[in-house]
Amino acid sequence: MISLLYEILNTIRRNKMRTFLTGFAVAWGIFMLIVLLGAGNGLKNGFAANWGSRLINVVQIWGGRTNIPYAGFQAGRRINLDDRDLRFTSTDFPGEVNFVVGNVGIGSRNISCGTEYIASDISGVSPQMMSIEGLKIDRGRFVNELDIREKRKTIVISRRAADVLFKQKPAIGRHVNLNGIIYTVVGVYYIDDRQDATGSYIPLTTAQVIYNKGIGVSNLAFTLGTTIDSEETNTDFTNRYKARFARLHQIAPSDNAIWYWNRFSNYLQMSKAGNFINIAVWVIGIFTLISGIVGVSNIMLITVRERTREFGIRKAIGASPGKILRLVVTESIIITAAFGYAGLVCGVGVTELLANSVFTGGDRGGRESISIFVNPTVDLNVAIQATVLLIVAGTLAGFFPALKAVRIKTIEALNSR
Repeated sequence: MISLLYEILNTIRRNKMRTFLTGFAVAWGIFMLIVLLGAGNGLKNGFAANWGSRLINVVQIWGGRTNIPYAGFQAGRRINLDDRDLRFTSTDFPGEVNFVVGNVGIGSRNISCGTEYIASDISGVSPQMMSIEGLKIDRGRFVNELDIREKRKTIVISRRAADVLFKQKPAIGRHVNLNGIIYTVVGVYYIDDRQDATGSYIPLTTAQVIYNKGIGVSNLAFTLGTTIDSEETNTDFTNRYKARFARLHQIAPSDNAIWYWNRFSNYLQMSKAGNFINIAVWVIGIFTLISGIVGVSNIMLITVRERTREFGIRKAIGASPGKILRLVVTESIIITAAFGYAGLVCGVGVTELLANSVFTGGDRGGRESISIFVNPTVDLNVAIQATVLLIVAGTLAGFFPALKAVRIKTIEALNSR
């Protein structure tokens, strides 16, 4: 084996420039494959980061205005949501809707404690809103069912609001003034790494009573069941839900009088885009690599032609076809693997450089931005797949030239010049 490797290295040294230029094509192919895979992973990770810890199987609805006269009503009629919408959503779609929550938007208000104050968007919510919006409790708790039943004046504030109002002092159990109404702080929340969240949450029923909302809600949200797991089932549910809503509010079936936002639809679209990117990356990368493999195969054919007399002498002194085949294929594998690994290392280095230097979204200077490119690196599985691909590529690149070498007749090889 050592003599075989020594012989191959001597052959490579005799053709340094030709070997380098051919090997560079392989290195460039695997380099592009790794970089493209890393970029694809960065885009997919960016999509995932935008969801954060929020649920993806969520539908949210806001009231709008009618555009078509219907059932004696003129166009332009305002559609207001209320408890009836919460009830039919939770009862009319068993197995397809898990839980329903209402939200009463109060708007921006000043929350104060002593001389400190902060502007905050106030929302009256149900306990499940914490999961829907991906809120995480830092201290205390979120709004609970007892708060809802007893219409308690409790409030959950953000970390930033707690820092402004109470500095480094404990916030839980303290009282804050919300436009002349005293609330007790029962929790402090945060949203992943966002530092700009300043919204505050009070019980839904409390908001309805204090702010004269009656049984009305600003919007409602619900989670979809496991039976809705594809674009087809999601579209079918959406059509049936909108039809049921239209009947309840006497809206023309073709009238888009509500704002209907389906996170699951967005998630499916992003997943499809991610899969398409992944396929496109592999196709582009592999075809780039194939161009390098063709180059290696060509150089091996040239090598075989140049060494025709040598192979004839080997056969004349008793070399078996298997030994000649192994010589050519091994040389091809060494060239492909050596330059391929160089490209692999450079590709991984570039993706790591991108991961550490490219702005990938998140909090910058207290402001949130959309994540587009996050952690554009390749994992161990990709490196293993690339290794297998290199070995297979090297074998294929050398196999056909090796067959040609094996088929050379001894007498013809000895007579060649």
